[in-house]
Amino acid sequence: MIPKYHINIFWWEPDQRWVADIPDLKSCSAHGATPQEAVSEVQIAMALWLEVAADRGMKPPEANYRVPVRVEARAA
Repeated sequence: MIPKYHINIFWWEPDQRWVADIPDLKSCSAHGATPQEAVSEVQIAMALWLEVAADRGMKPPEANYRVPVRVEARAA
């Protein structure tokens, strides 16, 4: 069973592309013209990343990444 990994999606101005990356999988990222395309491409990259890891006898990494929560204090 494949762990449910977090996917970051962001706009990368220098390349004028959307980028999707999976923090729990080192160097696993992809890009696309739309956020949906970037996610679709990173899902393919993830499958290949995990396939290569399995071929090398590695277990899939735990899905540990959590989005940092930012708390701002409000003036009373």
